Amino acid sequence: MLVTGKQILDAARAGGYAVGAFNCHTLDMVTAVVEVATAERAPVIIQFTEGSIKTNGWEYCSAVARTAAIGAPVPVAIHLDHGPNFETVLRAIRHGFTSVMIDGSELPYAENVAVTRKVVEAAHAAGVSVEAEIGHVGGVEDDQGSVHGWMTEPADAEQFWQDAGMDYLATAFGTAHGFYKEEPKLDLDRVSLIARRVHIPLVMHGGSGVPDEQVLAAIARGICKFNVATELKDAWARALRTFLNENPDEMDPRRVMAPARTAVKNVVRDKIRLCGSAGKA
Repeated sequence: MLVTGKQILDAARAGGYAVGAFNCHTLDMVTAVVEVATAERAPVIIQFTEGSIKTNGWEYCSAVARTAAIGAPVPVAIHLDHGPNFETVLRAIRHGFTSVMIDGSELPYAENVAVTRKVVEAAHAAGVSVEAEIGHVGGVEDDQGSVHGWMTEPADAEQFWQDAGMDYLATAFGTAHGFYKEEPKLDLDRVSLIARRVHIPLVMHGGSGVPDEQVLAAIARGICKFNVATELKDAWARALRTFLNENPDEMDPRRVMAPARTAVKNVVRDKIRLCGSAGKA
């Protein structure tokens, strides 16, 4: 069933678990994610970045995701990840996304508030949920000092929530996008402090490669949305590469892609169970 991100994440916050939000880089990944969520009886969030939308097309992303969500017996939200501006977010709303992220985290505070409030007004008028970010979750190319310099300050998070009115908040507490070069040093106490001041679901970006025990600790402290992207791409590519190396004469796309699809499903299943959302649909 197609629902908003707020419906899914408010339930997760009340229940003390998190929900996997999976970036779908191919349209086949959409059905793979929903199939696993159905088997696990888990709510799930399908995510597209602007890059994946440019590759696959707004109409195709919307049609495939909405068809999969509407036909599923579990709650499914369709989310725009890291929307760069108001125009892109508005396009997602018009294409039937039920959740959007406006990422103004690199803007000055006043500008971040202004664009987030503008998105909130438009999205809420259409019944769509909004994620925003304060602090900044960088990439693995950033040095550790930079990552810590961008961490979310609890007082800033509270003020941002009050000023902008988003439905869930992306927080920076030591994670980074991409695979880590060394074990991440997460400031889990910071998550607790933010959760005490900001009474909406918190979001963890940069979840790929974070040790399970740290993920569980973050969820226990208030993380309700757990983003996964890099691990899906890695599993897909490794399985595809292995199959082609072992079967150089195979030309049927269905057989070639099957192991990659299975690999993606295995990651999704593991993350759903890690988040504690299995059986919560």
